[in-house]
Amino acid sequence: MALKPFHNRLAELWTIEQRRKLTDDEVKEMVHCLHANASYCWRMAGLEDLSFIAYTVNDTEWQRDICSEIQALQFGRGI
Repeated sequence: MALKPFHNRLAELWTIEQRRKLTDDEVKEMVHCLHANASYCWRMAGLEDLSFIAYTVNDTEWQRDICSEIQALQFGRGI
């Protein structure tokens, strides 16, 4: 899985929080990163479910399209 910028920033904010209390702006940023992460995870889970359905019904063209969307989400456009 390719890390997205919000993954890196979330890790930074968590590390900072281990040493001191986050500022109000940092807390807002952490919430924003958590939202982006949740959206990414739900989108990926939905695509993986669709890929499994396509596999189950033996629709290889549909499955290839879904896999392309998964790769685009992981490595290109999207969240």
